[in-house]
Amino acid sequence: MKDTAERPYHHGDLRHAIIETTMEMLTEDGNWQFTLREVARRAGVSHAAPYRHFPDKTALLAEIALIGFDRLQNALRAVQAKSDRDLTSEFFAMAEAYLRFGRANPALYRLMFGGELAPAGDLHLNPRALGAFEIVIDLLERGQAAGVIRKRPVRGQAAACWAQLHGLTMLSLDGLLLSEKVGDGAVEAAMETLCDGLAS
Repeated sequence: MKDTAERPYHHGDLRHAIIETTMEMLTEDGNWQFTLREVARRAGVSHAAPYRHFPDKTALLAEIALIGFDRLQNALRAVQAKSDRDLTSEFFAMAEAYLRFGRANPALYRLMFGGELAPAGDLHLNPRALGAFEIVIDLLERGQAAGVIRKRPVRGQAAACWAQLHGLTMLSLDGLLLSEKVGDGAVEAAMETLCDGLAS
């Protein structure tokens, strides 16, 4: 019987197998300390197989992070597509979608925004990584045009939203949003404060 590590793959299947296996290991392990050799063994391919598509582990993890940004963008677009909401409701729904994504994918979220994938600027300026940020900018621009958000440089406002959401997500993932410290409903209160600051 032929060893699974030597089985042939159709074009694209090997890359998909490596990515899917890495995503599974990231979710199960809660970190990315595994090696490419371990990924290959888990995927049932030769130790050299991952290098056909990824020059090193960093390149593979960068692709996994970009897939995370794709999924985050899709989560935000699903909110954006519901045209029956007013802008304020859309703002809160989008914030909830962002936080929900981070909580549901803790290891992936940490990988996306961690400093391990150097140079980080190259990753975060990738069009796939910028997609979610551009959705926030679109919401703020529509809010300014409608007169419900104050006229300020929109990218600065988007940075404030991102900083707030990212901070809340990380505090939540680390179990630090303790009711004894920040009270009950701290996330909702923080988002209401942010919304009040943006309002015209």
